[in-house]
Amino acid sequence: MKRVVVVKLTPTREQYVALKATLKLCNAGANMVARVAHTAADRRPFALQKQVYAHLKTCGLSAQPAIRVIKKVADAYATQQANLARGNFGTPGSKRYAKVVGKPIMFREDAGQPFDDRCLSWQIDQSTVSIWSSAGRLRGVGFVCAPWQLSLLAARKGESDLIFRDGDFYLHATVDTDAPPELVPADDPTGWLGVDLGIVNLAVTSADNPAELDSRWSGGAVTARRKRNRSLRNALQKVGTKSAKRKLKTRRRKETRYATDINHQLSKTIVAQAQRTGQGIAIEDLSGIRDRVRLAREQRYQLHTWAFAQLRHQIIYKAQTAGLPVQVIDPRNTSKTCHRCGRCERANRRSQELFRCRNCGWNGHADHNAAINIAALGYQNYRAAQSTVPKAATPLTAS
Repeated sequence: MKRVVVVKLTPTREQYVALKATLKLCNAGANMVARVAHTAADRRPFALQKQVYAHLKTCGLSAQPAIRVIKKVADAYATQQANLARGNFGTPGSKRYAKVVGKPIMFREDAGQPFDDRCLSWQIDQSTVSIWSSAGRLRGVGFVCAPWQLSLLAARKGESDLIFRDGDFYLHATVDTDAPPELVPADDPTGWLGVDLGIVNLAVTSADNPAELDSRWSGGAVTARRKRNRSLRNALQKVGTKSAKRKLKTRRRKETRYATDINHQLSKTIVAQAQRTGQGIAIEDLSGIRDRVRLAREQRYQLHTWAFAQLRHQIIYKAQTAGLPVQVIDPRNTSKTCHRCGRCERANRRSQELFRCRNCGWNGHADHNAAINIAALGYQNYRAAQSTVPKAATPLTAS
């Protein structure tokens, strides 16, 4: 199970200057490689290496950092091509599509740079790293992190990315840990905890009491705070003075940190609830919701700017750490289908909150009804997948 551990570097003044110069040199080389790759027929790393390796060496990059720079550019173009194929930049021939295709990818001079084990080594017991730089090998560069992060670093494997953010340097290290034995949920739909995501209620589970949904996870309080931040940001942008710009700079990550904190609290609560009851977790997949859903302007802002993908990712990795199975469910029709009789009709959902089945007459909270449907789909998908797995590979029931 792969995770990313973020640690903060504490370099000396000389090491700080050397690290900034290193990022500047690496990204200048990456921009040169990107210009070559833009017109190249073959953008694979080895093909690009034949064209640009010698030039990168003359620019001051050592052998292995030059290879990582080439790989970074190749990965960036591969990601761009995947986004073009999925239509994330519009259709071929559109103005946005042509703009993306018509110019090479460019990297900021302080953009992140990946380092492998030949360029960077960890001394975990001393809380230091040794890293290649344009000024030579920097040894004894200190870092700080939480105790649980330090224990995870023992399983570090693969690349570590050097990131410069808000005047500080960070290392994003990939760790590969063994997942605990997976718990097998009960052989019925109640063995699954369905999670419905939304705006009015950020997350509603199938085990929640509908009468208590107006809690700290209600989108009302979150939306009110985000509106205040948005109004303040707009006001400062209109002023445009130097002091206003300084204020904007200090607040630019405030809302991101707030959303991340709320998502961490919410995901931790959901996983703890499932772990306590021995249930698997079924969560809806909101990928592509911008294209599927038509909303009013204010609702679009609330829906499209909240990090639902981040919340789903947090629930998945925390559930895997706890040994709980997770199913990601297509939420189509779950909000207008009665979980009791199975009747699917748009008129069943009378309002955002009220669900009343026109077939059997059941009525209750609409989000809670959707969460129960998601739990049932999670059960069905899990059992269908288990039926195709050989018996010897079936996970053991946790004691």
